[in-house]
Amino acid sequence: MRPDLEREYVEYVTARLPRLHRTAYLLCADAYQADDIVQTTLTALYVNWKRAAGADNLDGYVHRILVRRYLDERRRGWSKVLLGDRLPELPAPADHTVEERDALLTALRSLPRGQRAVVVLRYFGDLSVEATAEALGCSVGNVKSQCSRGLAALREVLATGRPVTLAQGGGVRHE
Repeated sequence: MRPDLEREYVEYVTARLPRLHRTAYLLCADAYQADDIVQTTLTALYVNWKRAAGADNLDGYVHRILVRRYLDERRRGWSKVLLGDRLPELPAPADHTVEERDALLTALRSLPRGQRAVVVLRYFGDLSVEATAEALGCSVGNVKSQCSRGLAALREVLATGRPVTLAQGGGVRHE
């Protein structure tokens, strides 16, 4: 890669890395898996940087790669294997209680993948409806409907504390 293109890549990644990692973490709820997803995303971005740098919406382009890498990881059978006998202890952020954080992450994990991706990109990634649609490769209407359903399911889970599943027709049903 030419030095000027490489410098642009490094500047872009340096500015966006914390946000990309946070988005990946919110999608998969595992810091180590989020690291892997971000790494494969940035590798793919580096390989295609010349083309990516010319994109109209570079952030949307990168988020689309990130979501695809996340979905690819979920499809692999080994991704469900726990390699240790217990999970490592992770410190909780100071501004929220452990219970609030755990409830939110549990509620996010209960959403179907598409709704989770839309909610994470829209509200945690702070993307517009249009940028989210571009990142996911779907229509604006699809983003709006998935977001509406996802937020309704999150409200239901957080209000009742009980996991929900999707009923036929897109409604919410308590387990």
